[in-house]
Amino acid sequence: MSRFATGDVFRSDCPGRLPFEMLADKWSVVVLAGLGKGPVRHGELAAMIGGISRKVLTQTLRRLQAHGLVSRHSHAEVPPRVEYALTPLGQTLIEPIHMLTEWARERGEAVLDALEAAPDPAPADH
Repeated sequence: MSRFATGDVFRSDCPGRLPFEMLADKWSVVVLAGLGKGPVRHGELAAMIGGISRKVLTQTLRRLQAHGLVSRHSHAEVPPRVEYALTPLGQTLIEPIHMLTEWARERGEAVLDALEAAPDPAPADH
């Protein structure tokens, strides 16, 4: 008998697990937080985030768009202008992201202290 209840979000066959997997990506939460201030252009978002390549930003935006969290609006101008924004579904993540951000601000030093105190991990066998 499984220890998971039907519909448990951590089961591989539960649709609720998909958002966890998507948000566990290194850049997804950072990009969503950057878009939380309103529509922004690709280059502006890259500069706001820092440390992300344009290619990875594009891949992340496409993945978030495919999951219904981000919209892409192309303006009919010369030169072309494209803006990204949160969809209504994406906007529902702003409060949880804000809570996670506050947790990180309050406990970031403790996490760094624990990391520095931890023994080096054993090399992985390949």
